[in-house]
Amino acid sequence: TAHQLRDTNSGGSKPLMGQLRVLVHGALGKMGQEVLRALCLDPELEPWTAVDLKAASRSLLLPDGSRSIPLSPDLDAILSHHGADVMVDFTAAEATMAAVRAAAKHKVRMVIGTTGLSPERVDEITNLCRREELGAVIASNFSIAAAVMIHSAKLAAKFFDHAEIIELHHDQKTDAPSGTALTTAKKMAEAKGKPFVHATAETESISGSRGAEFEGIAIHSVRLPGLLSHQEVIFGAPGQTLRIRLDQIGREAFMPSVLLAIKKVTELKAAVVGLDGILGLEEGSC
Repeated sequence: TAHQLRDTNSGGSKPLMGQLRVLVHGALGKMGQEVLRALCLDPELEPWTAVDLKAASRSLLLPDGSRSIPLSPDLDAILSHHGADVMVDFTAAEATMAAVRAAAKHKVRMVIGTTGLSPERVDEITNLCRREELGAVIASNFSIAAAVMIHSAKLAAKFFDHAEIIELHHDQKTDAPSGTALTTAKKMAEAKGKPFVHATAETESISGSRGAEFEGIAIHSVRLPGLLSHQEVIFGAPGQTLRIRLDQIGREAFMPSVLLAIKKVTELKAAVVGLDGILGLEEGSC
C-alpha cells in the first residue's frame, strides 16, 4: 500500500500512482484534524504534509495511527522541501492569505474553507489563480446541505419581498455574521435583482435589536456553547412563511465536499467561489 512505501529523503510515503498529495494548512486545529481523518479513508488521496503555526515537532501522527507525516510552522519551507498537489486551508483570514501566496508561488492548487474572507480578499485569490492558471475552490461552508440551502434560498428569493436570516454558531467563532449567512444573503439579493423590504421598528429600545441589514435582509447572529453551525432563512408574505433550516451537528458534515473539491480542483485553471459549480448547482439551474 502507499502507507508502506517509505521515502527516506522526505520522511513521508510515496503516493500510489494517481493519488493526490494533500497538504493540510492548520493541521492541528479541529477542522484540520477532521480533514486529515477523512484523507486517511480515501484511497485516491494521500495526506502528505501538515502545517500549523503551533507546530512543536517535525512530524504529526495521522488520526488513524497508521504513520506520521512531516509537520512544520513554515508553509513555504515545507513546500520547497516536499511539494504538494493540493493545499487544504481551514484557518483564519490573515493566515489564509499568506498561505495562498505561498501555494501560488509553488504552483499548488487550493481548497479554502476559511470563513470571514472579505470580498476584496476573495478577489485577490481569484485574480492570483487566474494569473497563475491555478485551480482553487473557495467556500464559506463545505456542507452539501448548506449548498442546497443557499440554492433553495435563491429560488425562493424571486417570490418573496421580506426575508430574514438567523445564524447560530458555537461561542468560539470569531466572526459575525457567518460567511455562510453573508453568502446566502448575497445570493438571495442577486437572484431577486433588487433589495428586500426591511421592516424597521418605530422604537428600538436597544440599538441593533433588529439585527444587521444587507440588501434589506435582516441578519441575526447567535453565539452559544452547545451549538456548532446552524442557519435558518425565513421568508414572509401575507398569510404564509417559508423556513429553510440547516443544522450541522458534526464537522464530518463538511468532509464529502472537501474530498470532492480536492479531486475537482485539479481539473480547474481558475478559482471557483462556492460549491455550486462542483455540485452541479450552477447559476440558472434553479
